[in-house]
Parts: sequence; C-alpha cells; structure tokens
Amino acid sequence: MLRIVLVLLAIWLVLGILGAVLRGLFWLTAIAAVLFVATAAWGWFTGSKKS
Repeated sequence: MLRIVLVLLAIWLVLGILGAVLRGLFWLTAIAAVLFVATAAWGWFTGSKKS
C-alpha cells in the first residue's frame, strides 16, 4: 500500500512540475496539486488506522 501511495505522489509531483514549466499547462499544475494532497491525505489516513 505504501508503495502505491509513493508512486502516485511521484507521478503527481512530475505532472505538477511539467505543468509549471510549460506555459500553457497551468491547469495541469492545479490538478496535480489537488491530486497530490488527496493522495497524501489518503495515505496518511489509511496508514494511521493500522497503528
């Protein structure tokens, strides 16, 4: 489960950087930021239930 969360976080980070670098793709940065936060929250909640 942790591996999936980390892979998704890496994908969202790459998409966010790509959207920031390419001028016409600011929407990609916004979507990647939202998905990054959602994935991090999901990983945190599922990880805290096991403890």
